[in-house]
This record gives sequence, structure tokens and C-alpha cells, in this order.
Amino acid sequence: MESCLLAQTVFVPMVAAIFVLILKSQKAKHAGWITITSLVYTSILLGWAGFKVWDQNRVFEAWQLGPEMSFNLMADGLSAPIAMIVNLICLALGVYSFKYVDHRIHLIYLKKVPGDSNQVTKDQIISRYRKRFFFLYLFFPSGFMGVTFCNNLLAVYLFLEILTIIPLYFIMAQFGYSDYITRFRVALICLFWGVAGASLFLIAVLMGHNITGSFEISTFSKVSGHAYAFWIILLMLLGFGTKLAIVPLHVWMPWVHAEHPTCIAGLLAVYANIAVYLMVRILILPLYQDMFVFRAPLMVLAVVTMVYGAFLTLAQTDAKRFCACSTISQISYSVFGIMALTPMGIKGGLFYFLSHILGKALLFSTAGILVYRTGTRDLGKMSGLGKRMPLTLGLWMVSAMVLSALPPFSGFVGKWLFVTGGFQALGKDAPGVIFMAGAVLSTLLTLIYTFKTGIRIFFGQPNSDHQKVKDAPAAMAVPLICLAVLTLILGIFPGPVLSFFAMVIR
Repeated sequence: MESCLLAQTVFVPMVAAIFVLILKSQKAKHAGWITITSLVYTSILLGWAGFKVWDQNRVFEAWQLGPEMSFNLMADGLSAPIAMIVNLICLALGVYSFKYVDHRIHLIYLKKVPGDSNQVTKDQIISRYRKRFFFLYLFFPSGFMGVTFCNNLLAVYLFLEILTIIPLYFIMAQFGYSDYITRFRVALICLFWGVAGASLFLIAVLMGHNITGSFEISTFSKVSGHAYAFWIILLMLLGFGTKLAIVPLHVWMPWVHAEHPTCIAGLLAVYANIAVYLMVRILILPLYQDMFVFRAPLMVLAVVTMVYGAFLTLAQTDAKRFCACSTISQISYSVFGIMALTPMGIKGGLFYFLSHILGKALLFSTAGILVYRTGTRDLGKMSGLGKRMPLTLGLWMVSAMVLSALPPFSGFVGKWLFVTGGFQALGKDAPGVIFMAGAVLSTLLTLIYTFKTGIRIFFGQPNSDHQKVKDAPAAMAVPLICLAVLTLILGIFPGPVLSFFAMVIR
């Protein structure tokens, strides 16, 4: 199992996807279990890789594919904890998908199928789309592991494109909300923005290759100080900015994030946030001095996006668009932290990135439970559900505390670190202190919109249409409880993750 440890985490989900695809219709119920088994296995591998990184500082695997082409994977103090938490989120949401994907299949594809006379047809439809969903789903963990571990910029580009084209586009188009035409239109929006951002990244990579003669991230530091360094960094930042939904590159997020099936919406948050990791890995670490010219503009844009995204969230009445718009605001906290360009700020931005994807997986999935049980996305029609859905109420409040950066959850640690890093960078004069105060105050808007909406949903006069609403099914609640426990552990014991970060960020 130790042979090709990192390569297995990348390719085992792809192999599992092939097994799902070739399943016979009567065996389609096993598609979910194949998915979960492969993710449990890769989680064990990632735990093993983490221990090796702790002992040896890094794990490196390399294959020479040609004279100037290699496929290298590296786990270090930066990539190892990020890969583990991302994989655990994929695992949790895979379990959550068991019931939710059948729910989507019934709503989309079985409405026009008559009753018992066509029972075989119904079973065939369910089997076909269940297989299709889990086949596509497995490209998420594979793509995320590739992006996180690859030490070759062309390979990073390839995995970014795989994430955009295979799971995001096809799952959106076939299992999303709204009608058929709207689903495909929004899927095309997702495809366009994803490919546009990756293409800008690719242009920058090719420009860098002309300088370094290599596609390896380890050689990218040769770009530093070059006449084209500014333009290479700018193109990469624009490419990453499309994924991070930084104002004014945010317009795709409310549409795409809101229309995806809720069982993968948390993974779309990972897809958007992973650009924070790439900014640190590809730009900040090798091109640290060259990044200072971008520090002030990006920190200003981050604060603008924080505030704009928060007010946009407050205006939403749709449960899924509410979560989608909050993502716009939340990602910018991580951008703000890493662009402080201090060790504390970079660690805080990365730690908040991990906290945010955990909190957003919780929030989106809890919203999915509400939609699943009530049959509506309209927040105005949800009221007084607390007595009937106490477990869902608890999950919502935990996600609200995580995203609002309240102790003892992980968001508090990330916020404390990136704010401290920001003060170290900007707090030497009055304008910097005022700017930092504005950034801190903007985070209070998260507290307002998460708890205000939670109170509106779970308290007050119950809606007469929801008298028979039940709490979350165990298959959907248990994986979310596990994520809630994980964010609590990270909040109380952040030391191990920060120690991993400290191996790389000094």
C-alpha cells in the first residue's frame, strides 16, 4: 500500500469510477458503496502520508514521461493537511448523497413515469442515474488530490480542467435544480468561467516556462525579478480570481453555486477555495518579493468582497442562493489573510480556508435537508421548524458559529490568525489600523445573516404546510455531525495543523 502512496490517492477514485460505470443495472445500488469504500481507503492513505510528512518533512513521487515532461507528486506540511480535510469532506458528502441523489432522480426523471405497470422502467431509470451520479462524483476527490499534490504546473492545469468539465458541468446539467433548459444554461456558465480561469492560468504557466525551461513548481522561483514576472503573476491572479469569486469576477457564483444539487454544493465551495492554496503554493512561496506590489489592491478587493457578499446574502430569500452568496463573502477572508504576506497571515488564511470549506459543507448540506423535508427553497415559507427538526437546528447553528468565527470552532482560530497577520502588515499607521478595523467589523455581518436566517427558519409561528415535517434522515445527518465534530476538534486543537503549516511557512 505504501508504494505510490500519493498516486493512489489521485487515481484510486478514477478506478472506482470505472467500476461504478460498468456495474449492471441490478447492482447499481452498490455504486454508492464503491464510492465510499474508495474514499475510506484514500483517507487511510492520506493519514499514512501525513505521518510520513511529520517524520520526514515531505513525501515525493516522480515519473519521467518524456524529455521535458514529468509527473511529480509532493506531500508536505502545506498539502498534507489540506488534502486530508478535503478528502474527508468528499467522504462525508458521498454518504450524504445516498438519499439525496435518489431524491433528485425522483424529482427530475420520475415525474412522468406512470405507476406500477412501469416499475421495471422506474428501477432502470433510478439505476442509470445513480450510476451516472457516483461515476461523476468520484472525479471530485481525484481532481482535488491532483491539484493539491501535483508539482507540475501543466498537471495542475489538467486537474483544474477535469474538475470543471467532468463533475461540475455534467452533475449540474443532469441533477441540478430548475428546469432542463435552465440547468444546462447554468452548467454552461460554470463551464465558461472555469475554463476561462484555467486558460489564464495556462497562459501564465507557458510564459513562466519560457523563463525557467521547466513546468515544475520547484523551479518557478526563477521567474522572480524577471521583466515578465508582473504579467505572469497578474494573469495567474485573474485566473484564480474567477474561481475565488473576487469582485468583480463573482457574477457566476450565485447562479452556479445555487443551482447545483445540494449534495455536491459543499464540494463546489472546495473547488472555489482551492485557489487560495494554489496562490500560496505557486505565487507567494516562490515569488514572495514580487507579490508585494499586489498586496494592497488585493486586500482592498478582499474587504470590498467581504462586505458586498455579506449584504448580498442578507438580501436573499432562496435557501440555496443564501448559501451561495455567503461563499462570495467568506472566501475573501482567506484571500485577505494570505495577501498580508506575513507568516501569521498566510497560516491564518489557509487555516480559515479549511474552516470555511467545513462550515460551508455543513451550511449547504443543512439547507439541503430543509429543502428535502419541506419541498421548498423559499426561506419565507420556512418558520417554526425547530421543534420538528431539532437536529437540523443544531447543525445549522454549528455551521453559523463556524462561519461567524465563534469559539470553540475552527473559524475563530483562522480569524484570529489572519487578523493578527493583517495587523502585522498594515497596523503601523493610522490608515492601516482603520482599514483593519473595517475588515474585522465586516466579519460581524456573517454573524448577523447566519443567525438571523436561522432564527427565521427554526423559530416563530410554524407554517401550517409543514405540520408533518420530520427531522434529518440518519444517512444525511450522521456525516454532517462528523464534520461538525471535526471543526470542533480543529478549533480546540489547532496545533497539529499549524505545525504542519510551519514546516513550509516560516
